[in-house]
Amino acid sequence: MAFNYKKSITFRLVQAAKAQRARAGAHLMRIGLHPGQELVLKVLADSDGRTMSQLALALGVQPPTVTKMVTRLSSQGFVRRQVSDTDGRLARVHLTDKGRDLVTSVDKAWKRLEREAMAGIEDKDRKKLRKLLRQVEKNLSISIDDDPEHEADFDTEDETANAEKQTKSKEKARTAA
Repeated sequence: MAFNYKKSITFRLVQAAKAQRARAGAHLMRIGLHPGQELVLKVLADSDGRTMSQLALALGVQPPTVTKMVTRLSSQGFVRRQVSDTDGRLARVHLTDKGRDLVTSVDKAWKRLEREAMAGIEDKDRKKLRKLLRQVEKNLSISIDDDPEHEADFDTEDETANAEKQTKSKEKARTAA
């Protein structure tokens, strides 16, 4: 029997993520940003003067992606790059006053998006959803090499059927004993 991906939770998660990104993009466009750029501003608002590597790590993206985002934000006047005083090889990224002012608008856009996304969902369900999504994130952050169960995902149908037969035989033997 074929896997019905449309009924899977991960498919729903992907669809929700796409819808969230599209809606976030609409809100961010109004304040002159693209999705992802607001995260750079928020990370810098939390801890200004990060290196490009620190930003990449905090954002969970590759360094070239950060370089592109910082270049765009810099051309808009929201951030500035400054060579480190202690190490000339490092460039630190700082919010400008214009960028710092924009963080307030980012917060408003995020609050609006949160209200829209959570409309009709009770507080207790919101808390449960937040907890469940943290668990999904944790589960998906585990390296596939660290997950002994991942081998079954790559078995052929015959190997899977044989493994299921062996498991059933072992269970019968245990219950008979």
